[in-house]
Amino acid sequence: MPDSPSQTTPAAIYAERLCARQASVTQLTETMERLSYTRLGTFLLTLLLAGLAFGTNLISPWFALIPLIGFFFLVGRYEMLRGRLTWMERSAAFYESGLDRIKGNSGKGSNGSRFADDTHAYAADLDLFGPGSVFERVTACRTRVGEDTLAAWLKAPAHPEEVQARQEAVVDLNPRLNLREAVAVAGIDAPAADYHPLANWGNSAHETMSVWKRRAIEFLGWGNVFAWIGWLVVGIGVFGPLLVLVFGLLSLVLAVPLYSWARLVLQPLEKVEGDLSLLEAVLARLEREPFTSARLNALQITMKTGGVLGSTQLKELRALLGWYNARRNPFFLPVAILRMWDIRYAFLLEAWRARSGPIIGRWLKAVGEAEALSSLAGYAYENPEDRFPVVESGPVHLTAIGIGHPLIPAKRCVRNDVTLNSETGPRILLISGSNMSGKSTLLRTVAVNTVLALAGGVVRAESFRLTPVTLGATMRVQDSLQAGLSRFFAEVTKVRALLDLARNRTIPPLVFLLDELFSGTNSSDRVAGAEGVARALLAAGALGFITTHDLSLAAIGDRLHGAMNFHFCDGFAGGELQFDYTMRPGIVPHGNGLALMRAVGLEV
Repeated sequence: MPDSPSQTTPAAIYAERLCARQASVTQLTETMERLSYTRLGTFLLTLLLAGLAFGTNLISPWFALIPLIGFFFLVGRYEMLRGRLTWMERSAAFYESGLDRIKGNSGKGSNGSRFADDTHAYAADLDLFGPGSVFERVTACRTRVGEDTLAAWLKAPAHPEEVQARQEAVVDLNPRLNLREAVAVAGIDAPAADYHPLANWGNSAHETMSVWKRRAIEFLGWGNVFAWIGWLVVGIGVFGPLLVLVFGLLSLVLAVPLYSWARLVLQPLEKVEGDLSLLEAVLARLEREPFTSARLNALQITMKTGGVLGSTQLKELRALLGWYNARRNPFFLPVAILRMWDIRYAFLLEAWRARSGPIIGRWLKAVGEAEALSSLAGYAYENPEDRFPVVESGPVHLTAIGIGHPLIPAKRCVRNDVTLNSETGPRILLISGSNMSGKSTLLRTVAVNTVLALAGGVVRAESFRLTPVTLGATMRVQDSLQAGLSRFFAEVTKVRALLDLARNRTIPPLVFLLDELFSGTNSSDRVAGAEGVARALLAAGALGFITTHDLSLAAIGDRLHGAMNFHFCDGFAGGELQFDYTMRPGIVPHGNGLALMRAVGLEV
C-alpha cells in the first residue's frame, strides 16, 4: 500500500531515512566484527578440544563437536548479517542520491549517454541525455529495458489518452517510497542490466529433441556413476571394468552428436546468468504491490502467465542454471562428466524455454514500463510543488503560467508566462535581448517541460495546458571540421529538417525553437532568411520561438501575422551586468555588448 509518511518535505524524509540506514550500517559493522572474533575463538576452541581428545585421550572427541556446531552457526549468522549490511549500504546510497537530486546535484546515476543522438530534432539541444541531463535527473531504472523505455518517452510525444494513463500510474506510484527503495536495492548491483540476450534466447527457434534421448541421457548418466562406484568402491570383480567400458561407450555414442546442440542452448544463458537475480527480485517486488491504477494493474497481469508469476519462473530458471554451474566445482566435476551434465541441463533448460521463453519479452516490457513510470513518480515525489499538465486534443496550443526550468534549483529559478495558440495567437514569439539575458534558457524551459508533460510526468509551472506537439530546435548547432561544414551551413541544414517536420502530417504539429537564428551571416541576409523561414513554418502549421540579439531581425514581427515581440532586459551597475531573466512585451531597447567589452578592459 502507499506509504504514509508524516507531513514533511521529501528532503526531510530522505534525511531521516538516510540517518537510520547509516546507523544500521554502523551497528551491523560492529556486530559483524564481534562475530568475527567469536567465530575465530570457537574455531580455535574446536582445534584445542580435538587436540586434547586425539592427542591425550583426556576427553571424548564428542566434546569438540559442541564448539564446531557453534562455529558453523556463527558462519551462517555472519553471512546473513553481511547480506543485511549490503542492503543497508545500498539503501543509504539510494537516499543520499535522492538528497543530491533535491539539492540539484545530479551526477551519480545513469546519464543515458548511449541515447545521445545529434540527428534527433531536439535531444541534444535540450540536454536530454549525458552528464547533468534531464534523463540523469529523472531516471531510477535498474534495467536497460527500463532506461530504453524512459528514453523513448522523452524522445517522442504521447497521445492525450496515453499521457492520462501514465499520469494516473505516476499518481499511484508517487507515495510508494518503500517500493522505490526496495527496487533500488533489489538483486545484485548491476547498473542497467541488459536482458535482451535472454529475450532473444527465449524467442529463438529451437530443435525439440525426442523424449527417448533425454531418458537415455539420464539412464546412461546414472549407469556411469554406479558402474564406477561398483568398480572402485564395491569391487565387483571383472564385471566392474566391463560395465564402465559399456556405459562409457554408449554415452559417447549418444552424447557426441548432441553436444553442439547443447552448446547452442546453453551459451546465450552464460551472458545473463549473473543478472537474473536482479530481474527476479524486481519482478517479485512489482508483482505483489497492490496498485490502484489501471495501467499498473495491467502490467501486473502481464507479469503472470497461466497464473504463474514471472518471478517464480525466473527463480526456476536460476535454480536450473545454479545446478548446471555446479560442474565448475572441481570436486563435483567427475560426477558431472559421468552424467553428461551439459547435455542433461540443455534438455532441462530447453524444456523451460519451450514453456516460458516466448513470454520473456513481455515480462521485460512490463518491467521497463513500470520502471519508467516509477522514475517519473520519484521525480514528482522529490518535486512536490511541480504540477501535472493538462494534455488535451484540439487546435494546437501551449499555455504555461509561471513556468521554470526543472534543472535549475527552485530558489534560483525565475518563472515566466508563455502562450502559443494556432487560432487566437500568438503563433510566433520573437524574443530579443542581449547576451546572457535568458533567451536560450526560456526556450529550454518551455521545451524541457513540454518533453516531461508529453512523457507523463510533472512540470515546473503553476499551470500548463497543451496539445501533443513535435519539438524541433536549433539551439546547439555545431560546425564540423571532419565533415567540412560551417556552423551556418549546419544551421541551415537543420532548419530545413525542421521545415520537413512541420510539413509531415503523420506527426503532431511542430513547435520550433530557433535560437539566435542565422547569426552566422550578415544582417541583411539574416533578416530576409529569418522572415522567409518564419513564413514557411507558419504556412506549414507550425508554432514556435525565434530569439535574436539583432534588433533588425526583431522588426520582422511587425510584418508577420501571428507574431509577437518580447524581450529580456539587463542592467549595468557597479561594474557588473545584472539580469532579472523576466520576459517583457516588446523589443529590447538596448544591448549590452559594448558595456560587456568595457567591463573586461577592452578600450572601445
